[in-house]
Amino acid sequence: MKALCWHGAGDVRVESILDPRILNPRDAIVRITTTAICGSDLHLYDGYIPTMEPGDILGHEFMGEVVEVGPEVKSLRPGDRVVVPFTISCGRCFFCERDSWSLCDNSNPNAWMAEKAYGYSGAGLFGYSHMYGGYSGGQAQFARVPFADVGPIKIPSHLSDEQVLFLSDIFPTGYMAAENCNITPGDTVAVFGCGPVGQFAIRSAYLLGAALVIGVDSYPGRLRMAEAGHALTLDYREVDVFEALREITAGRGPDACIDAVGLESYGHTADALYDRAKAAMFMTTDRIHALRQAILACRKGGTVSIPGVYGGLPDKFPLGAAFAKGLTFKMGQTHVKRYLQPLLERVESGEIDPSFVITHRLRLDDAARGYAAFKDDHDQIIKIVMKP
Repeated sequence: MKALCWHGAGDVRVESILDPRILNPRDAIVRITTTAICGSDLHLYDGYIPTMEPGDILGHEFMGEVVEVGPEVKSLRPGDRVVVPFTISCGRCFFCERDSWSLCDNSNPNAWMAEKAYGYSGAGLFGYSHMYGGYSGGQAQFARVPFADVGPIKIPSHLSDEQVLFLSDIFPTGYMAAENCNITPGDTVAVFGCGPVGQFAIRSAYLLGAALVIGVDSYPGRLRMAEAGHALTLDYREVDVFEALREITAGRGPDACIDAVGLESYGHTADALYDRAKAAMFMTTDRIHALRQAILACRKGGTVSIPGVYGGLPDKFPLGAAFAKGLTFKMGQTHVKRYLQPLLERVESGEIDPSFVITHRLRLDDAARGYAAFKDDHDQIIKIVMKP
């Protein structure tokens, strides 16, 4: 089969490799019909996530047709159309039984790596380094899906791939980010970063009852898409974001702030330049300009929700401000399984068509070009889907 393989920072290649096969009785093999490049894949492409090895298959947003199942998989059969969550969950451990699917105790065979870095390991992830299990990803023609009796959700034939593909990651991620804000009627929510997750966070905040959502970014294409989702937008190159948010909220600040950027945030203020300099000298792991802004801008007693990926030990974290204001922090990998059925029902009812976020469509053969373009053009390119 063909698959997109990582060979180092900035070096990904479509190669011919062996087809996956059933290894465990709860496995399934899925023929991938649609996959996507996620913003968090760029952290791998840029070399920020450790424990990658040459030849690793990338991709964690994918769906397709089941072609083979292991003997213990009773919920699926060949021919079923499925969306596969990016988090791999066993369904039987302490955390899975408590609906905390991304914290699964049993799906990361390399848990010792994550334990050395973070104390404990979360779930294994598709295509996202050996620290998260070393699982082959979904930017390929086929994928082995472990614990296939738990994760995948069957998709009805009347829905297109593009309507449901993002149930695998960015739609539940944006929705959980908004849900973590504990939104009540009349609330104002600020979303830092209007990339794909930010776009879904904006629309999800409205679905959950927010009165006003404010999108913060600098790329006109992303700001226009946010406005199409009824967000008020701020271009951080043109305004002081903190002062603008104070003015919009009559001096109080947003009730909740969502950091949908993560560890490679950009900015033009002194702290952002400081982050870039320290990261270039390997003196810090994460650039947290957007997170700092979210913490400082949020109202007293408010919530900071963090769906953006962070990897290590960020510098100049404003814990004093968070403490003084009594902020609540909610964060973490998305418990995708928790949201699959409820969000599928929202798609089926017509409340939302997730395909709005797609700006580019490519063949899998063009994946390397897609990565390079996505890295360099955050304005016109918001979401790339690929057909293997």
